[in-house]
Amino acid sequence: MSETIVSEKAPLTAKDFATDQEVRWCPGCGDYSILAQVQKIMPGLGIPRENIVIISGIGCSSRFPYYMNTYGMHSIHGRATAIASGLKASRPELSVWIVTGDGDSLSIGGNHTIHLLRRNFDVNILLFNNQIYGLTKGQYSPTSEQKKVTKSTPYGSIDHPFNPLALAMGADATFIARSMDRDPKHLQAMILRAQEHKGSSFLEIYQNCNIFNDGAFEIFTEKSSKPEEALFLEQGQPLIFGAQKNKGIKLDGLRPVVVDLAENSTGDLWIHDEADIYKAQILVRMFDDPTLEVHYPRPFGVFYKTDRSCYEDNMSMQIDETIALKGKGDLDKLLKGRETWTIN
Repeated sequence: MSETIVSEKAPLTAKDFATDQEVRWCPGCGDYSILAQVQKIMPGLGIPRENIVIISGIGCSSRFPYYMNTYGMHSIHGRATAIASGLKASRPELSVWIVTGDGDSLSIGGNHTIHLLRRNFDVNILLFNNQIYGLTKGQYSPTSEQKKVTKSTPYGSIDHPFNPLALAMGADATFIARSMDRDPKHLQAMILRAQEHKGSSFLEIYQNCNIFNDGAFEIFTEKSSKPEEALFLEQGQPLIFGAQKNKGIKLDGLRPVVVDLAENSTGDLWIHDEADIYKAQILVRMFDDPTLEVHYPRPFGVFYKTDRSCYEDNMSMQIDETIALKGKGDLDKLLKGRETWTIN
């Protein structure tokens, strides 16, 4: 009797998540880095490729599913969140990722985005924010700064821009974070944190469009300015930044204050707590305020994380409870509704 040898599958690598499709973004686009980091972290998740689905809308970022060797769908403008919601509701065991841009998810798709977040489907949103419409050649987007001169605003935009993380907080998202395309290690860490979260994870990624909005986030990514301009949040750690780690942030009431650590103790500094919803509201709003003449570093990391039941779990529970109490449903009775009249 011959012995049957069962060979074990070789561990997956980043190459296993790359397709044979030519990656077609402009040379130098930040999307290349984001794609590379996603492909690098995927093998370590331990999820079979056939159980991973990447859904996108319309935009440069939305080519993503073509370049990932998983299931995926390049859907329609602004509706990736709606399609992902339906998929997760019907196939809750799948790992669902939504790849979108600031125009796709915050303009035509804004309504779908906020409702997905409040419902708390267990999906991961990667929002590529380049503050411009890149695919359609450089119009201003919902995150473009005021006075932005573009093809659609030749005299400067008069729109007040969205703050994506503040929007997510307002929609009661259960996981909110920010990273950048030019910090691969931090981006990988944030993608992993987003995937680990049970519920809707909202990760804003500063992404450089080197053709239509080059250098929009340069101050946070360049070695010469990054230490002074970027504040990296770590759970349980004081807010410290600066080239020499010589600056910190403390709270004066509800207002953040930048202090010199040569004159202040680290014990007086703001200690980051991802579960503190009130401090998270301050952090997501920590942009420069020209009316106050205060210059703050831009926070990166996990701003807020909480636990709340997921929509698909609640739906499944409701179905099971209804069947247990009433048995199989009666479609005719359901269509008639509760308010019926008998006419003699």
